[in-house]
Amino acid sequence: MSFLVLANVEKTYGDGTRAVRGIDLSIEKGELVVLLGPSGCGKTTTLRMIAGLELATGGSIRMDDNDVTLVRPSRRDVGMVFQFYALYPHLTVRENIGFPLRAAGGAPKDIRNRVDEIAARMDLVKFLSSYPKQLSGGDQQKVSLARAIIRHPAVYLMDEPLGTLDADQRLAMRELIRAEQLASKVTTIYVTHDQEEAMSLADRIVVMEGGRIRQVGTPAEVYDHPADLFVATFVGSPGMNFIPGEVAEERGSPFFSSKSGQVRIDVPRPSRFGQATLGIRCEHLHEDPRGPIAGHVLTEEYLGNASNVHLHTEVGPLIMRTDSVSKRARGADLRLRLDQTQISLFDASTEQRL
Repeated sequence: MSFLVLANVEKTYGDGTRAVRGIDLSIEKGELVVLLGPSGCGKTTTLRMIAGLELATGGSIRMDDNDVTLVRPSRRDVGMVFQFYALYPHLTVRENIGFPLRAAGGAPKDIRNRVDEIAARMDLVKFLSSYPKQLSGGDQQKVSLARAIIRHPAVYLMDEPLGTLDADQRLAMRELIRAEQLASKVTTIYVTHDQEEAMSLADRIVVMEGGRIRQVGTPAEVYDHPADLFVATFVGSPGMNFIPGEVAEERGSPFFSSKSGQVRIDVPRPSRFGQATLGIRCEHLHEDPRGPIAGHVLTEEYLGNASNVHLHTEVGPLIMRTDSVSKRARGADLRLRLDQTQISLFDASTEQRL
């Protein structure tokens, strides 16, 4: 049995708002699972129901084979890290980190030793006698994380903990969180709307939208084989390119053809034929003078070691990623080919992967 199981969990507020719409999710012991989605998709509400800060209005939550659906937060053995550090301003860093152990009645000597151990691992020793207001945002977040992990909870719950940090701080904290989780092997559920953060941290990603789960999979599965058009668009920067058309069959061989007729490629046999959308990532579009798609450059984003070239083409707007550092003139003509081994096909009406 999985360590944490959500079965048909729902959350409807008093005003009728359905924040979570009957989700099923199983998480294994020691996994780091990221809940990913846009604002308002239900990911934070789901996390808060796991923590016990919100009560589910339907379904059940089981932790280590115990039903905790109605159990108080203090009895769930979770360590929570928030986006806003929620540190006690009148306590020193040492006192903030050690607070959970003091609240549990731990021996002062044991608490001191444990705080020293955690502070050394997280490079906080020099701040132990300081107060939160004397620390940078990144160091305050380290203190918040240290306070959560000091007592070895059954589950870490992290609600967009890096949202207020700058890019360098986010990268450093991301590495620290993953290293700490791997070392402790504590089951961790991490909420973010940042797909790059999700891809770099997760064992598995749970993509949510509109209170529902759209896909659960490893970062590679979610990126390379999105379950539907929403996942294909939301995951990836930029999102997947789309070409409308249809899937048909000729002499027993299925093929996709674009509405413009410029693209026709053989495809694996789909679950159904008819109107469809072809999806392809920007790095799988290539400039090729013999390619079937003609277009011209609208803009080019220079990224240092790569460029995103925005194109107007016969099959619609496309973005090509190239490792070329030479600038292409606006309006320059070019031709493109698709890497046929890297395409995705989606049903035009249901938007589900074929």
